[in-house]
Amino acid sequence: MQKQSKVIRWGILGPGRIAHKFCADLLKVDDAKIMAVGSRSIDRAEAFAQQYDIPHAYGSYDALVQSNEIDVIYVATPHNAHYENTITCLTHGKHVLCEKPMGINSDQVRSMISTAENQNLFLMEAIWTAFFPAIAKVRDLIAEDAIGPIKMIEADFGFTATIDPNHRLYNPILAGGALLDIGIYPVFLAHLLKGSPDQISAVATMTDTGVDASNAIQMSWLDGTVASLNSTISADTPITATISGPKGYLQVHRRWHESREVSLYHKSGRVKNWSYQDDYMGYFYEINEVHRCLRAGQTESQVLPHQFSLDLINSLDLIRQLIGLKYPAE
Repeated sequence: MQKQSKVIRWGILGPGRIAHKFCADLLKVDDAKIMAVGSRSIDRAEAFAQQYDIPHAYGSYDALVQSNEIDVIYVATPHNAHYENTITCLTHGKHVLCEKPMGINSDQVRSMISTAENQNLFLMEAIWTAFFPAIAKVRDLIAEDAIGPIKMIEADFGFTATIDPNHRLYNPILAGGALLDIGIYPVFLAHLLKGSPDQISAVATMTDTGVDASNAIQMSWLDGTVASLNSTISADTPITATISGPKGYLQVHRRWHESREVSLYHKSGRVKNWSYQDDYMGYFYEINEVHRCLRAGQTESQVLPHQFSLDLINSLDLIRQLIGLKYPAE
């Protein structure tokens, strides 16, 4: 892959709620230009284009990927469509940032990565949390031995969703449920800090539509580290993360997956706080990582490499097997 030069030109595939947030940050990146948006509805595409001053609006995804004015495409469709949409982008020579989860199972993710490698194109799973300054600080403090070796990880993510069988959160056809939508974040954190676990156990409560409403996941590693990870679409939870060791613990404060505050609590009683102020939604940081990789001629991020996405989906596959969650497409 040749190094990228000048302005990096973006296409948006799927003008939904998350795409609006993403574009709000994309407009703040100096060397980025949103060139086109594609939707299954030309009316939605045109309305989105008008809002963000995008030159081209297409009423199909096929028309979007065939544009010669796009370098990289942000795939922002529902979970069940990520695989097909990403493969289409890659086979038409476009780099891809695919919203999490990259695919709904490991077979899909493996195929997506293989296609990107064969096409010599950049592909990254859009787990924005990996690039937040707060998470970078956590990793630095752990590397500095601030709490000693990690012995326990606790993370949750929960909110109360309106029960609607047709909504993507409840619809099994759209790969709904708490796990792939928000439970992926606590599982991601455990993988980021400790790598793939040696053992996983999980339980869940299911909705009437057959997807998980709540889940509780336990992970363990041979070195004695354990993780307690929870997610739910049935209750409002603290949404914090705590990483503990023999010297103390780190807390990533509320809405930890997009937090701007980290605290170190030492067993001696000393407390240190780090806070970060910005005017971004938070997608700004992962966009900059995509740009950095493209300009360096890299086909994957070293912060969030392909193998990480494979390891993550392997754990999610096992968790779904343990709680009895299988999607119609499978």
